[in-house]
Amino acid sequence: MNILAGIGRAFIAFVTQTGRLALFTFSALVACVRPPIYWYLIGQQMLRIGYFSLPVVGLTAFFTGGALALQIYIGGNRFGAEAVVPNIVVLGITRELGPVIAGLMVAGRVAAAIAAEIGTMRVTEQIDALTTLSTNPIRYLVVPRLVAAVVTMPVLVLVADAIGVFGGYVVSTQSLGFNGAIYVKNTLDFMTTGDVRSGVIKVAVFGFIIALMGCYNGFHSKGGAQGVGTATTNAVVTSSILILAANYFLTSILFSR
Repeated sequence: MNILAGIGRAFIAFVTQTGRLALFTFSALVACVRPPIYWYLIGQQMLRIGYFSLPVVGLTAFFTGGALALQIYIGGNRFGAEAVVPNIVVLGITRELGPVIAGLMVAGRVAAAIAAEIGTMRVTEQIDALTTLSTNPIRYLVVPRLVAAVVTMPVLVLVADAIGVFGGYVVSTQSLGFNGAIYVKNTLDFMTTGDVRSGVIKVAVFGFIIALMGCYNGFHSKGGAQGVGTATTNAVVTSSILILAANYFLTSILFSR
């Protein structure tokens, strides 16, 4: 009976958290389309989420593109198919690796920062103060971060795609003996707008997940400094898991044909 009681408590806790997250998401989406809109805060968050994430995303994309080119060359060399390196690099970067890597890197950096910031405001009662001053905390704290993440992540992934393909180009031309002009031509001939568009759609969803998880965990943190630390950890873990799960479902929908 103790085992069944534990399973029941876990199930009830899961349903409770799911319902709370659904209500929080609904409130945030409604607040996104109702005035007032804090444009200054949105611009501020766009800088924090997008611009300041460029170095880590760019470096990760560059080395990922280089490693991908090297692995494809080694695998293709067994079958005499080394020439497909530029084609598979651009396909893998634009469709999968660019969006997923950008999402995971931003999740580790931004979701943690959002959860820590809002969680600190919660435990120090600053959110209660906003409510006392007749300011909707969802509209003031959550909406700017959601809008900024959804808007800036597609731009960020376009830069990551370009840097990742460039990383594959550098490794292929400098280490694997590819001709630079032929590599670029094969890349441009094989790449389609649909590949880039699918990555942009994916990463917009990832941006919403990152901001939502950071805001949700920070908003419901409790227990002082330890609670803020727990909220930060939960924000990164849940956003990373949801990004990978959403990537699978979006891939099955976008490329079902």
